[in-house]
Amino acid sequence: MTFEVNEVDGTRFATFGEGPHLIIAVHGITASLMAWGAVGRRLPEGWRLVAMDLRGRGHSAALPGPYGLPRHAEDVLRVAEHVGAGPGTVLTGHSMGAYVAALAAARHDFARVVLVDGGLPLPSPPEGSDADQALESTLGPALARLRQTFPSAEAYVDFFKAHPAFAGHWNDDVEAYVRYDLTGPEGGLRSRTVEEAVRQDGRWMFLEPERIGAALQEIDAPIRLLRAPRGLLNQDVGMLPDDLALPWVARLPRLSDEVVPDCNHYTILFDDRCASTVVTRLISP
Repeated sequence: MTFEVNEVDGTRFATFGEGPHLIIAVHGITASLMAWGAVGRRLPEGWRLVAMDLRGRGHSAALPGPYGLPRHAEDVLRVAEHVGAGPGTVLTGHSMGAYVAALAAARHDFARVVLVDGGLPLPSPPEGSDADQALESTLGPALARLRQTFPSAEAYVDFFKAHPAFAGHWNDDVEAYVRYDLTGPEGGLRSRTVEEAVRQDGRWMFLEPERIGAALQEIDAPIRLLRAPRGLLNQDVGMLPDDLALPWVARLPRLSDEVVPDCNHYTILFDDRCASTVVTRLISP
């Protein structure tokens, strides 16, 4: 996989493909720009995709906090301006990146916004619990990984191969995504993702549903929601089940909804068929 890497104000971004038609892509809460590699390399001629490492992740990990989704939206808009995004630009985000994309699209005009398994307000934490507990119940294994060290890159790859979402779905794109995330010395390798960034961003998602809903209603562009029917750990229930998504589809006339069959929260971007579907929806008006 080949792509061009650049930086603006400490934010690393990569460009996949080339051409006049532009897509800005935002990754998830513990991910990196390489989450978009499989989509980027499937783009047809004339299209390019710019994917950035959010602060606290990937090669933008050293950028300081405070974090929070509005801060990430500012970074997205700065990168978009730097690469010459115009009114024909498509904005997309996966998982937490979809929420960031919604906030950015409420402040800037895009041709369309594609939310991939994210972007809709999440239910409030159950009575008697708080945002940190909700975050642990949703992202507990991922948070634990951020505190682990690994003796080698191969050990980290093997760790991900055992992940329920990737078991039976491993490919070169997933491996490139996993290897990109590593930093540190041999014998003490770890994820580049900053745990405090994940915690601050997760709290924001759970505690600010009204701001997310308001942003969705302020977007003037068509919004396309692509949902995975299976969850983060390949559970039978996805991150955005019907009872959460359909009321928003009814509420927002500009929002269209599609369940991409036979994929989970991660393979929607990595599986050949699912990633190809995402590409088709990104480039089609």
